[in-house]
Amino acid sequence: MAQKTVLIVYAHQSLGSFNEAVRDVALQELTKQGYKVIVSDLYAMNFRASTTREDIIGDLKNPELFQYGEESMAAWKEGRLSDDIVAEQRKVEEAEFVIFQFPLYWFSVPAIMKGWMDRVLTQGFAFSLQKLYDKGALKDKKAMLSFTTGAMQTMFRPDGINGDINVTLWPLQNGVLHFCGFQVLAPQIFWGPAHCPPTVRAAMLQGWQTRLQGLVAEKPLTFAPSDLFDLTVKGGFMLLPEARAEQESQPYGLSTGHHLGKLLPPDNQIKAQPADDKETENS
Repeated sequence: MAQKTVLIVYAHQSLGSFNEAVRDVALQELTKQGYKVIVSDLYAMNFRASTTREDIIGDLKNPELFQYGEESMAAWKEGRLSDDIVAEQRKVEEAEFVIFQFPLYWFSVPAIMKGWMDRVLTQGFAFSLQKLYDKGALKDKKAMLSFTTGAMQTMFRPDGINGDINVTLWPLQNGVLHFCGFQVLAPQIFWGPAHCPPTVRAAMLQGWQTRLQGLVAEKPLTFAPSDLFDLTVKGGFMLLPEARAEQESQPYGLSTGHHLGKLLPPDNQIKAQPADDKETENS
């Protein structure tokens, strides 16, 4: 049996950080389980975040107006993307599971990690108009966010000052990972480790190690299936009338983003929905 590969995309600029400790726990535990673990340490690599003409080798398709999406897709098809992008795409291709490890910056990933997403997950390689969401090009792979916050957990509740963490995570988990087809596992959130005593931080790391031991059996988060939408330009990629009618009697929307003007499904972006919950809702 071929050895399975995990890719950790890591973004923290300081040695000795809690994020580094979290990364090392994953590296050690997954290696112990027999995985090949690859780490892309973005700051150590000095990974370039900006999407520029330098990402394209050779002539542009349209030198009059540089359109990054179109040019990077053509370059991917023709093997003309810059070497650093190609190297990361090869890692993604090899990996069955990708973990993004980072500190939450301004309710999102650090700029260097956003640049990795912008440059590596190019059109054609990770998605196309025909291959997106649960039909995305990376649909056979799993991914998850693992991150630290500067805020305490109560600040990210629906009635907390920062608002619902499910809403915060929707653009990253749905708009990046699920959009490319990844099966998205529930995030691993380390709440305010900088403000916790050493015993609490040690307990956080132990909890992470324990979770890693059962990660392979975890079910992914629930997103609205693409089959519920008219996937044509003419249809506007809108929810099908029959799907909307079926949802009328449901107490919650389809997902955090597809709320349909209803209450958001509880913890839609931070907890996998048990199979029997779905059966109960539809019974």
